[in-house]
Amino acid sequence: MAKGIGLKPLDDRVVVRSAEAEDTTAGGIVLPDNAKEKQQRGEIVAVGPGKLLDSGERAALSVTVGDEVLFGKYAGNEVKINGEELKIMRESDLLAKVEK
Repeated sequence: MAKGIGLKPLDDRVVVRSAEAEDTTAGGIVLPDNAKEKQQRGEIVAVGPGKLLDSGERAALSVTVGDEVLFGKYAGNEVKINGEELKIMRESDLLAKVEK
């Protein structure tokens, strides 16, 4: 279970903390709160044990806690835990892992 969030995702699901919305555009224009778009980027804060295969074994996930990932605009389900907005999604909803 991830520290502080109190969630343990099942199977091949992950919990993602979305990055904060940008305050300014690339050109330096300051955006008002109602014009900010939610980021499609976030940090993995919890991972499940992996998908259960027909053989009874678990398939390992390709992401770990702390990885920065990209996901689709409508991917996952938003939940609010301890006042923090998080997304729970399947690993297959992730588009890429950001290399540092």
